[in-house]
Amino acid sequence: MYETSTIREKLKLFGVILLPILITQLGMYAMNFFDTIMAGQAGPDQLAGVAIGSSVWVPVFTGLNGILMAISPIVSQLKGAKKDEDIPWSVRQGVYLAIVLALLIGLVGFFLLDPILSLLDIESSVRHVAKYYLVALGSGIVPLFIFNLLRSFVDALGQTKISMGIILMTLPINILFNYMFIFGKWGAPELGGIGAGVASSLTYWFSLVVVVLTIHNHQGLRRYGIFSSFPKPSLSEWWEQLKIGVPIGFAIFFETSIFAAVTFFMTVYDTYTIAAHQAAINFASFLYMVPLSIAFTLTIAVGFEVGAKRYRDARTYSYIGIILAVCMSVLAGLTLYIFDESVARLYSSNPNVIELTTNFIFFAIFFQLSDAFGAPIQGVLRGYKDVNITLVMAFVSYWVIGLPSGYLLANFTSLGPYGYWMSLIIGLTAGAVALLLRMLQLQKKNIA
Repeated sequence: MYETSTIREKLKLFGVILLPILITQLGMYAMNFFDTIMAGQAGPDQLAGVAIGSSVWVPVFTGLNGILMAISPIVSQLKGAKKDEDIPWSVRQGVYLAIVLALLIGLVGFFLLDPILSLLDIESSVRHVAKYYLVALGSGIVPLFIFNLLRSFVDALGQTKISMGIILMTLPINILFNYMFIFGKWGAPELGGIGAGVASSLTYWFSLVVVVLTIHNHQGLRRYGIFSSFPKPSLSEWWEQLKIGVPIGFAIFFETSIFAAVTFFMTVYDTYTIAAHQAAINFASFLYMVPLSIAFTLTIAVGFEVGAKRYRDARTYSYIGIILAVCMSVLAGLTLYIFDESVARLYSSNPNVIELTTNFIFFAIFFQLSDAFGAPIQGVLRGYKDVNITLVMAFVSYWVIGLPSGYLLANFTSLGPYGYWMSLIIGLTAGAVALLLRMLQLQKKNIA
């Protein structure tokens, strides 16, 4: 990151930071994307099992990983304030915190996984796949959390090409492991959907090794000496990071968990409906990587400018990001509308699943447009370290307004399962409006 003075310079720097982040996010989600597609080729029950497992895993992972995202605005603001000497301490303590959070969620999952899955009215074969898919993923949760913490540190310095290179290196490894463990190739056991979890776990370990070696050997990163010493854990520093990270994590959890809740409500329908729902959500979530990447870029850029107290420049970056996200969302919506059946055929050859998937994709066009507003604004607010009000807004928008309206539409209108997708549109739209008002208020206050 460096100071800019013109719109043209800001656009250039924004693009330089954004493009590697976008490729990185697409690469990371491509792992889940290929998990779903390849599990779907093993049968509808395998796809449904991975769908249920993912619906449990994604909100938990993204929520806790959101806590670790506190390191991004911390490092970017320290960089903007020219306090580089304070960065290594925060990163090391963040690594300790990542390990503790990973072990904690593993312990909780050990006791709660069976009770949670037993609440769902699903076929025994689907429940079996979901359970052991999650168990397999759990074996890689520690390296995954450490990797994401270190990746946030690297990105906050503006070195986003490094993360991109690591992900592009690990993606084919993940696909290879999927091929081996889902279909039982090259001497590996044939595990179906469970094999997707094994493949992801092995990939997480590989990614951690690569990022540690990169930070240790890269000239621009080695000077921070992240691994040169290992100080004692500092509860006070953990608390400072948690004060920023917990609201971020819970805000993300409230958003992602509404998708999980919708999937759970879908379990009252047949396996074809569950599989189609998961296929449509999976592809729409893949497109969501665009506004999400813009949000990450905004956190870095806005945090850097706020750290230097250049509030007008921070506002300019905000509008650059939001306008870009909306334009890309319109393009994505047209893509979904034109190629809906082609997308559906990526996930299944079953005609029932294909027909249902195309119907769900139509609703995805509208909620991803709301995401194009909401996600970048969240990134802006994280750059300001303004996270507490965002948490409240997320809870009200998604769980007080969105999900209840979906339940009513699904059960008391002719929409049926599509009513739950209406809840996604309603909740995300309400959240986007509330976040926009908060951003405008905060920008006006800081500039004044």
